[in-house]
Amino acid sequence: MPYLYELPSVVSFRGKGLFGYSFGRMHQKDLEVLYVESETGHDTFLICRGVVRTYYILGGSGYFTIDGRAYNASPGMLVEVPSGVEYSYSGRMTMLVFCKRGWFHRKDKWTRWNRDVVGAEDPWSLSAASWLTRLVRMRIFGKSPTRAFLLLSERLWNILPASFRTARPLHWYGHFVHALARIEHVRAQAFNTYFLRNRAQLELIQRLVDKKRRGDTVRVAVLGCSTGPEAYSIAWAIKTARPDLRLILQAADISKEAVEFAERGVYPLNAGVGDKQIHDCMAAGRWKICEPGSELVGSEVFERMTPDERADFFDFYEGVAVVRNWVKDGINWHVEDAKAPRIVESLGPQDIVVASNFLCHMEDSEADRCLRNIARLVGPQGYLFVSGIAVDVRARVARELGWKPVTDLFDEIHDGDISLRGQWPYHYSGLEPLNKKRDDWRIRYAAAFQLGSVTPLPYSRDERALSRDRSETLSELP
Repeated sequence: MPYLYELPSVVSFRGKGLFGYSFGRMHQKDLEVLYVESETGHDTFLICRGVVRTYYILGGSGYFTIDGRAYNASPGMLVEVPSGVEYSYSGRMTMLVFCKRGWFHRKDKWTRWNRDVVGAEDPWSLSAASWLTRLVRMRIFGKSPTRAFLLLSERLWNILPASFRTARPLHWYGHFVHALARIEHVRAQAFNTYFLRNRAQLELIQRLVDKKRRGDTVRVAVLGCSTGPEAYSIAWAIKTARPDLRLILQAADISKEAVEFAERGVYPLNAGVGDKQIHDCMAAGRWKICEPGSELVGSEVFERMTPDERADFFDFYEGVAVVRNWVKDGINWHVEDAKAPRIVESLGPQDIVVASNFLCHMEDSEADRCLRNIARLVGPQGYLFVSGIAVDVRARVARELGWKPVTDLFDEIHDGDISLRGQWPYHYSGLEPLNKKRDDWRIRYAAAFQLGSVTPLPYSRDERALSRDRSETLSELP
């Protein structure tokens, strides 16, 4: 066993407001050392019996609430949390955590939500989890049997021939695995994306704006724009197809850092983080993974573009690609929460609203409310593109609000993003295969809808009536 330990290259755990790494098994078998990046804090208060934790603040600032009392935390401080004491922490901090007798899943009990992280409304009930949810999230000696099963299923699924996966027994098995993944996995936002991510979706947008008269204005909102590739891709597609139109594109994301990075429009050609950068990030209290400009905003964002498209899209300088001004013109950048009602006043009515690949990172009840709020942005007879969301949630909202599925390029859009299709069934964000044998296949699998002339009312139904436990999806398997 080595005496020196490197920070793992793969994230060990994620939460709603944090992610982190475990340095793994050490000589002191009753000690675990973790590196934690907290953007907003731990989403719950918790009590752990039999484990003492000591947090060393490397950078950033925030506060710990321990046994009902708040303590400010800043770089260089040690925070000790005794066994059996309720605590949580809030703020943007980089920390080393020393766990005496192992990591929290072993004996942790969630007690209440941390409002600094989850906001005013509960994502779900901490005390009302079904027996199945508790079983799926069970830990044995600190390990998750369900996670081990999912990892094994992923390996087996990926070696099976594609034709074999379509067999009915494998289809049922895939739905079962996906239902487990949606219960077991912790949801977490991510900035990684691609230019020209779904070409069929871009082609449909081009067809829709082609109905405009020469010189018209087209208004488009791109929500969850992350570090910018999707917003720039849509602007490029519209301007390439209809250069005579006046495009006003509103790009919004909840992350200020992501929006600032996107607005610059400068992308590294060979991004990556080495040992020195990791050390510098830890020392400065900066985010290693989710900080725009790190390895998730790297050369892979260009991999779905042809050389000619890159040459049309960017000016190249030493080590970077810069989005050309003709693509950037007409894009306005905003720091906005898609769940907040004020987004309608901030961005105004739109001809097309694109909400892709961020709703899947929310719990179903939260994604439902957010989608209904987003729909209020769509102007009369406008269009809503929504992908990267649980198909059950999207279909329910579309059915209740009377949305009309757009069938043009239906199959191509569904299979157009290999990131989503390739993650099913073993990841919560994976997109199930298109099944046209279902009676509801059009509304279930549609990723584009035309909305009516009446703006949907704000959502006010009883949350409990809306939010079924995620484990119920197991009972709905075909």
